Order: sequence, then C-alpha cells, then structure tokens
Amino acid sequence: MEEHQNETRAAYDGVVELYASLFADRLEDRPFARAMIGTFAELVRETGNTRTADVGCGPGHLTALLHDLGLDAFGVDLSPGMVGHARRAHPELRFDEARMEELPVGDGELGGVLAHYSTIHTPPAELPALLAGLARALAPGGLLLVSFFGTGGPGPVRFDHKVAPAYSWPVDPFAALLTEAGLTPFARLLHDPASERGYLDAHVLARREAVST
Repeated sequence: MEEHQNETRAAYDGVVELYASLFADRLEDRPFARAMIGTFAELVRETGNTRTADVGCGPGHLTALLHDLGLDAFGVDLSPGMVGHARRAHPELRFDEARMEELPVGDGELGGVLAHYSTIHTPPAELPALLAGLARALAPGGLLLVSFFGTGGPGPVRFDHKVAPAYSWPVDPFAALLTEAGLTPFARLLHDPASERGYLDAHVLARREAVST
C-alpha cells in the first residue's frame, strides 16, 4: 500500500495549483453530485453528530461546502501540498495530512465521511482495508458517501488518470465491499459522465448500523 500511496502523493503535490484552479467552482456544473452531497449533509445533520471528514480533500473546496451545509467538517489528504493549499484557502477549517485508512480520530467518532473520487487510486486488493478504516471512524448511524468512476463490466478496470493510475468499478461489487466493511448501502446514483473519460459517475450512500441490544 505504501508504494502506490507515495507515488500518488508525489503526483498530486506536483499539480496543486492547477488542480485547485480546475475545481474552484466546487460542483456548480455537476448537479447530480451536488444533490447527493446535499442529501448526505441533511442525513448527517439528522443523526445529531455533525462531525464529518472529507477524505482525500485536495484543495479543500468540498470541506468548505460541507461546512456551509451545516456540518462540523474537516479535511484529510495524503498530499502535503494539497493540505497546505487547503489551509491557506480556508484558514477557518481544519486540515490534516493523513492516510484515509488511518484517519486521525477515534473509533466511532464521526457522523459522516465523504470520499469524493478519493478512493479511485487505491488498487482493488487494498480497497477493502481502506473502506474498513473509514467504517471504523463512523459512529453507529453514521453515513458514508463515496463517489467514483463507474463501469458496466464484471470487475474494476485500471485506467490512466491524468494525475495517477486509477480504477473504475461496477457499482454492485463496490457496494458489496461496503457491506463487507460493516456498512449498509441504501442509496445509489449512476449517471452519464461529466468528463471526457467516458466512465459513468457513481455515488453510493451507506450507513453504519446501530448495534442491536
């Protein structure tokens, strides 16, 4: 896991300003993603625990959006360059340099986790451990919204992302990995792509269920 993470970190460190300029509009031209994030924020608020991690936060634009939607949001990213930019752009918010599978929180502390296209660089064999780490951080009833590139094939497909190698996933196998991580997927949205890559855009909402007594 460490080798590909080091490569991904270095790749994103090299494109911080360009990446930030491309996504400065948040989601103004992505209505489906915007709707899913809005629904996610509403459901997290309903849990009463608004503490939310934006994992793979990049320049912090979605962390700020979550804050505007009423969540106690903080960002986490592997890239020190991205974290530095996010801190400068949003000094009122917290940003940490950390691995997604090792979030700097205790077990069950968070009401929400947003993973907006931030799991796409994780090799398929390593994705279960990553998802388990995100599930660990969620309180019972907490929500995970994960967005990724969707494909209609039987399994994940590696492709040449503009920054670092990435993977697209069929929704059903991805949802099954969430279930294996201890979460319950309960909503999904699959739609035509907003980019030229040709893969579908996929969004899956999952919940960590309360422990029965």
